[in-house]
Amino acid sequence: MVYVDNILGVPLGYVLYGCWLLLGSYGWAIVLFTLATKVILLPLSVMAQRNAIIMVRLRPETEAIKRRFGNNSNLLLSEQKALNKREGYSSLKAMLPMLIQIPLVLGVIQVVYHPLRHLCHIGIGTISDLVRRTAEILDTTPDALGSAAQVRVIDSIATSRPEFTGIADESILDRIAAVDLNFLGGALNLGDVPSWSWPTIIWPFLAGLSALALSLYQNKYYVLQRFAGPASKWGITVFLVAFSFYFALILPGGFGLYWTAGNLLSIGVVWVCNRIDDPSEVIALAEADAAEHALTPAQQAEARAQAAALKARETSDIKRFTATPNKGLMVYAEAAGYWKYFAGPLTWLLGNTDVVVHYVTNDADDPTFERAAASDGQLRAYYVGPQAMTAFMMKLDVDLCIMTTPDLETYHIKRSLVRQDIEYAFVDHGMASVHLGFGEGALDHFDTIFANGPNERQEVRATEAVYGLPEKRIINSGYPLLDDMLAAVAQLDLTRAEGEPPVALVAPSWQTDNLLDLCLDETIQPLLDAGFKVIVRPHPEYVKRHPIKMDEIIARYAEPNEPNESAEADGAADADESAGRVEIQTGFSSSATVYTADVVITDWSTIAQEFSYATKKPSIFINTPMKITNPNYTKITPVPLEISMRERIGVALDVADLSRIGEVACDLIANKDQWRGEILDILDANIYNLGAAAQTIGGYVVASLARHQLAREVAQARLARIAGRLTPEQETLLAEDAARAREAQIAEVEAKAARLEVLATELRNRAAAARDRVA
Repeated sequence: MVYVDNILGVPLGYVLYGCWLLLGSYGWAIVLFTLATKVILLPLSVMAQRNAIIMVRLRPETEAIKRRFGNNSNLLLSEQKALNKREGYSSLKAMLPMLIQIPLVLGVIQVVYHPLRHLCHIGIGTISDLVRRTAEILDTTPDALGSAAQVRVIDSIATSRPEFTGIADESILDRIAAVDLNFLGGALNLGDVPSWSWPTIIWPFLAGLSALALSLYQNKYYVLQRFAGPASKWGITVFLVAFSFYFALILPGGFGLYWTAGNLLSIGVVWVCNRIDDPSEVIALAEADAAEHALTPAQQAEARAQAAALKARETSDIKRFTATPNKGLMVYAEAAGYWKYFAGPLTWLLGNTDVVVHYVTNDADDPTFERAAASDGQLRAYYVGPQAMTAFMMKLDVDLCIMTTPDLETYHIKRSLVRQDIEYAFVDHGMASVHLGFGEGALDHFDTIFANGPNERQEVRATEAVYGLPEKRIINSGYPLLDDMLAAVAQLDLTRAEGEPPVALVAPSWQTDNLLDLCLDETIQPLLDAGFKVIVRPHPEYVKRHPIKMDEIIARYAEPNEPNESAEADGAADADESAGRVEIQTGFSSSATVYTADVVITDWSTIAQEFSYATKKPSIFINTPMKITNPNYTKITPVPLEISMRERIGVALDVADLSRIGEVACDLIANKDQWRGEILDILDANIYNLGAAAQTIGGYVVASLARHQLAREVAQARLARIAGRLTPEQETLLAEDAARAREAQIAEVEAKAARLEVLATELRNRAAAARDRVA
């Protein structure tokens, strides 16, 4: 507290001292001091008010985010943070006035308890002497006087000044005698700590009543409190009243006066802030939105019942999963749409092996539950919500866990604490890079990577070398989804009817400054002018995260309800001509739109690779700001496919050159046969096991499960040998295991010897070349 007194009490003491010199009254000096602090802090209060208005203005979007992502806490938090950052809302600004009040209160307490130091400016040594003399007069000890010792000195000098002669100079005693702690004509002594008797008990009650008045005013007029629930409003009110009453009861009356004045003056601060920045319009809009989406009591009861039923289903599924012994393969899917990434390998496993697939999904409406019901028990589906996923994964007990979710161990998905030998395998859900498209270290904690092609293998190995990571098992699997796409395209009739316009599919990504936000109109109009029908297919995440923007886009390109009867307005004829040639698609159940388009236009979405690889048609890339998930991607040598493929499977255009996009698209279609040959070559060079990815992954799964089973049997045999109960079969198993270990060691030594021989040959060649140069 000495430190607090030096840092906070001294400067605030001088402010209070100035107020005391100005008014000559200790009590009114405290009131003036409180007013001065409110005026000084007014800019911060205005800043907090503006920040609160931003929060209320964002309330409709915030509530929409809660409705969409209520079951995914991580995505909900991510979306709210992105929204707050975009609109400039800061939780720190909201708390800043309150945070500054804390040192103010501590400083005021020090000033109230130490008036000899802060009002009379007496040295520490003299104060100690005066406190000792006061303790003698009152027949007690300095320690017994406690924190109010200096206040007791002032009272003692006022009543028994001769007793202090010789303890301090008369000038010092005069300064102390000038400090009158009485207030309102002597009715109250601001140095006294209140007791449960009149008149000092008035301070706790005044502090509590002023806190009640402030809370009631804020509940009605402060912008944020208008939208707080009844429990929150009255909970805060009761807390503030109790807090104010308690501290005014245990501290000297001067603090009670400060707290009461502060509460009453804060009402004025709220009034002034509302005059400076009137929140009424924002409040009206937010209240209208709240009324529109308010649930009736019956709807609230239904929602609670649905949530309870879903929780019971989750609990039942987790128990069913946990109770199943000897689980080999588990597949984790974040949503219903992720089945397509596993469909090929799982279909192969279900059709060609007896491997039981335990499919865990975060989506209660995943169609995989219907697939599981029809699979005779070989495919088993379980619902585990996002919030329960962390605990579920940390208690996981399987041999092999396959997922498309990166960042294992980084966020909420953790490796098991129950089993250290679980093999975690990563299946990519795109054909892009893993060091630019994912965050730094996204794959560090996986054991096995199913690589789409050489580029992914090179990126993983380069990452291991740069960061000194142990080598992962990389399976040259290929991309099962691409095989499914190739099969689907082969079944389609891609010929255009005579007179049917070519189709341009605009399919951007969803990151900041994407095509939809940056240059949608500039992209569409030249395509319409060139005779194209344009289909706009936003990324699913964009549709989920930005419903207001989507509504604006749909309204902007909506077809007229009736044809124009006149062309009085400029451009009316052009509008009729383009009517029906722009289509906005927000459904993603079918990929036919992608396959049947003549050209795809995107920014940084991997849909261009899927389209070009599947149809052998070129794409157009618009150079919007690049999507960079890992800012340190340049540490890894291979060039990301998102960059290297832009000029190999199509044409890249700067935003400034979009007036040429119609001409470029026509040229690509005119030269489609040439592009087809080039894309075929690129496809063969960049994707492993075309047409056989499902079998490759499925075959690896079978081998991996067999390896885990063998490891368990060997471990059991070793335990049996230790216990002295080894069967002949286990003896044979251990001998075979030892032979395999010796073979592995021999193979490793032979590999090292081969590498050394290569190195020795290279050194001999260098030596010979050096001798030749010398000669």
